[in-house]
Amino acid sequence: MPISSIVKNFRDGTITLASGGGSPITLTVQYENGDFSLTGANSGAGSYEITKYLDRGDLGSLRRTVRSFPTGSFSAHLTDLSDATQNTLWDAVNQTGSFSAAVSTLGANADVYTLNITLSIEGTTLGESADHVLVMNDCRCSIDVSEGDPDSFSLSFEVLGSITAT
Repeated sequence: MPISSIVKNFRDGTITLASGGGSPITLTVQYENGDFSLTGANSGAGSYEITKYLDRGDLGSLRRTVRSFPTGSFSAHLTDLSDATQNTLWDAVNQTGSFSAAVSTLGANADVYTLNITLSIEGTTLGESADHVLVMNDCRCSIDVSEGDPDSFSLSFEVLGSITAT
């Protein structure tokens, strides 16, 4: 199948957060701005810092050194903070409310709570054979709240696991 000739834009994406465990708790983010961003995503041999070793000022060698971790962010309009039964962005990130029983994607005994984040980009309704999906596993998230017109959430994350694109 040839590469698509349809340029995708912010109207085509959907962001989903999911906990781990046998029955993941999921949240499809509503009222988001379409400003999803992922930085530093490398595939293949993995993401590593590259160190340049010089020989009297000239490039002598390149080596992979310590692992680096991609980061990302997106924002959404604030409609609700926490709720015991309805899934909210605040609860998904903070493991509170309806996400209080959520299990980290790193496992039930993990010291750090992480989520999987999926960006689905519409393709089928545009005449393509499939949608496009970017899955970021084991993301450590943080959330900021801003008052304004409208009030908003800003979610930042660091991808500690694998990234797959289909």
